[in-house]
Amino acid sequence: MDIKRLFDCIDHQLAHFPKPDMLNAKEKGAWKSYGTAEVKSIVEDFSAGLIELGVSANDGSDEGTDKIGIISNNRPEWIFTDLAVQQTGAVLVPLYPTTGINEIQFILNDARIQYMFVSNKELYDKISSIQPSVPSLKKIFCFDDIDGVDKWNTILSLATDASKAKLVEIKRSISPENLATIIYTSGTTGTPKGVMLTHTNIYTCVMYSKISFPFVDAPEYKVLSFLPLNHIFEKAVTYIYLFSGIGIFYAESLDTIGANLKEIKPDGFTTVPRLLEKVFERIMTTGSQLTGIKKSLFFWSVKLAEKYATPEANSSIYKMKLAIANKLVLSKWREALGGNIKFIITGGAACQVKLLRIFNAAKIPVYEGYGPTENSPVIAVNRFTPDGLVIGTVGPVIEGIEVKLEEDGEICVKGLTVMKGYYKRPDLTAETITDGWLHTGDIGEFVEGKFLKITDRKKEIFKTSGGKYVAPQALENIFKGSPFIEQIMVIGEGKKFVSALIVPSFTYLKTWMQLHNIPFTTNEDAVKNAEVIKKYTAVVDEINQQFNHVEQIKKFELLPAEWSLDTGEMTPKMSLKRKVVLEKFKNVIDRIYDV
Repeated sequence: MDIKRLFDCIDHQLAHFPKPDMLNAKEKGAWKSYGTAEVKSIVEDFSAGLIELGVSANDGSDEGTDKIGIISNNRPEWIFTDLAVQQTGAVLVPLYPTTGINEIQFILNDARIQYMFVSNKELYDKISSIQPSVPSLKKIFCFDDIDGVDKWNTILSLATDASKAKLVEIKRSISPENLATIIYTSGTTGTPKGVMLTHTNIYTCVMYSKISFPFVDAPEYKVLSFLPLNHIFEKAVTYIYLFSGIGIFYAESLDTIGANLKEIKPDGFTTVPRLLEKVFERIMTTGSQLTGIKKSLFFWSVKLAEKYATPEANSSIYKMKLAIANKLVLSKWREALGGNIKFIITGGAACQVKLLRIFNAAKIPVYEGYGPTENSPVIAVNRFTPDGLVIGTVGPVIEGIEVKLEEDGEICVKGLTVMKGYYKRPDLTAETITDGWLHTGDIGEFVEGKFLKITDRKKEIFKTSGGKYVAPQALENIFKGSPFIEQIMVIGEGKKFVSALIVPSFTYLKTWMQLHNIPFTTNEDAVKNAEVIKKYTAVVDEINQQFNHVEQIKKFELLPAEWSLDTGEMTPKMSLKRKVVLEKFKNVIDRIYDV
């Protein structure tokens, strides 16, 4: 493979399929398109302007190279910034807009960010509030117009003939082995760790995925983008689109996805399971409001779709029934997604098998894939080919990489896609990569000798169904700082939100109840008392303020008995046996999530 730099996508597109709609977004209520030639012009001036500001690769080392931060919703300016920074040899460090202020401050200082690009006033205020605590941060630029704040495009006007000539030389000198980005992910201790990804890492993952899925060069295709670009999943897929000539349209917001789908009528998009769950919830709500024969037909169609891709679905009678369901009911679902969907790729967390069956039965092809940030990210994906899809698995391993399962089933991967390492953390890098093999911390098995299935999480860190990482121990340690809480287990793997099982400190609780003239009889009665539940809600709400929105505990249940070695929930070292607790309190957890 002739390995390219990521920013080579512009010249590649110009040479093979120059487009009038390379990048598209709503501006003042109307769609604004940026063609390939215009994008190249903007990015060249942007890079030259950054050079005038002194941005460079310096000595070329990982720590010596300048770092530029970005915290923004998806929009063309995000891509302009990414490409422009790459061309200077500097490194872009993206952050989630919802990242907590303490975590942002840690990342900006750890990476020694020099310039920040933000999308709006809210994020500008967020970053400017901590600027005094980030000595390296020189200036904040905004994509939106804000009085008194430098707008991103003022940098374009800084470009000179000299800086443009210098840019040509810099671009020639940039190797595919240079860092392209550092993406910070949550560690098991809750401290973010920076995943260093080179151009080679991401480009080879892009091309292996493009070949494997496969994505064909399709200048006539359009896609809707709404997953955060600071996540490697959407970033890598974006470069698949750019190297394939596919036009990218950015959703205005998560609330407008439905309207944008109908406007654009895209050929595909990427998503996380939680968004598919929301779509399905809306569909089911609409169905429940029907009456008479329409309601009966609706639920008959859904029940039929749940059996898709099972042995029963092979019968001619099933196929005939499904054809009727598609014509009368399921076709309306396709119309709601624009009526032109050829693929939906989901990743970031496990997708419910039921949803995969239902959407595919409705001729809305959903392909589940898998891979961590540390692998740039794709390890496996179900295929857009005959016999390339097995629902309930994450598909075959992509071309170009090696995968093996350790004795305990841990998934390990080797290849050009594997990260360079964790930024300034050689200790963590050595723990994660041995002899070139990246240890994912996920447990899996192969179905039919070919299709990878994720069966468990080796690490305690988990993902919600929205694809967000949560480090439970970090949260638990802070919650246990409350005198009201003796023990706590944070849960939410594959769920819509984070919740918790809480064992009160009954000694402290009993005292509090007496002070508030609330009779204490037994532990069992206390955890059901309305005033006690109200108090714990206040305790949880107060502590929640220290965390990101996705980490916050939305629901909890109070338990009447302490976990112990004798009752089986604790190890001799007094570590919590999470699997035991999950199994033992399954009914309680089901109640939390209304299963």
